Amino acid sequence: MDFLDRLRRELIDIIEWIDDTNDTLVYRFERYNNEIKNGAKLTVREGQVAVFINEGKVADVFQPGMYTLKTENLPILSTLKGWKYGFQSPFKAEVYFISTKNITAQKWGTKNPITLNDNRFGMLEIRSFGTYVIRIKDAPLFITEIAGTDGQFTTDEISEQLKSMIVTRFTDAIGEANLPVENYASNVNEISEYVHGVIGPEFEKYGIEVTKFLIENVSMPEEIKKEIFELSRLNTIDLDKLAKLKAAKALEKAAENESGTAGAGMGMGMGFAMANQMGNAFGGNQQSAPSPSGPPPIPASNSFFVVVNGKQTGPFDVNTLKQMAEQKKFTKDLLVWKEGMKGWEAAGSINELSAIFGSVPPPIPQ
Repeated sequence: MDFLDRLRRELIDIIEWIDDTNDTLVYRFERYNNEIKNGAKLTVREGQVAVFINEGKVADVFQPGMYTLKTENLPILSTLKGWKYGFQSPFKAEVYFISTKNITAQKWGTKNPITLNDNRFGMLEIRSFGTYVIRIKDAPLFITEIAGTDGQFTTDEISEQLKSMIVTRFTDAIGEANLPVENYASNVNEISEYVHGVIGPEFEKYGIEVTKFLIENVSMPEEIKKEIFELSRLNTIDLDKLAKLKAAKALEKAAENESGTAGAGMGMGMGFAMANQMGNAFGGNQQSAPSPSGPPPIPASNSFFVVVNGKQTGPFDVNTLKQMAEQKKFTKDLLVWKEGMKGWEAAGSINELSAIFGSVPPPIPQ
């Protein structure tokens, strides 16, 4: 074998990259110090871009296709090399293949919780995680800003940097959105689109395009979750029925009281009073609560205090006293008082209460 045959074998005449990985972003065509032959064949497949670099400077860029390397399709390299009238000899240049296909299933997440200030719950912490998809949009810019002279650059080498960028921009976006905390979990699609628009320009500075960004979950402290669930139930529950239910439970507890009949009657009266109060608080005729700095509400003029077993009970409205009278828990002899009276008087001597006892049937004859 003569010298010319050995020289021909050392010269590279086919340049290509067959990518059998899913995470390689940049591959440098290995020449083992061999020169590229004049008229060599360059094959750039779909999803690839070939970049020629001369002495650390980006020269010519080739999109997918097959090329015969000559002065005509190497204009920048020809200028850098000083090829004014074409060339016939081999040349040296670094060839980088950049993958432009989508790199999927990239994961991100908040290592540390994000602190938010909610108008109702105050300071709280949330966490979030999801996935994103990227592709190389500007190959020369990516090599200049990120890959450099790395012969085989993979997503692992840049994933941590990308995650940090995402979490930083996600935190800023969440703070600027200023949403109620319960809306973060129920509007992940809208928030994903918003964050996608925020982080997109940041990635493009490095020649990378974020083609998809997804938030899979936004979590918050368990105690905040419970409060949000309780608030959601109050928005849908029938408050009138809730008041009646609580009043019924109060009556049951009063009936179990060891103080006997008088205690049961008093508990029953209190139960009805509670029902009326809760009905007024949650019903359709709800009135605005007085200002904390203003006077308390004036009690109704037809509410009476009753002396039961030597103790003051009440106040009870007339309807409640009527029900107690029907159950023999309120009699004419019991002392009563309401605002405006000078002192305690027997219930039977009060005009407003006389109708109560008149409506009570007499004892059944033996």
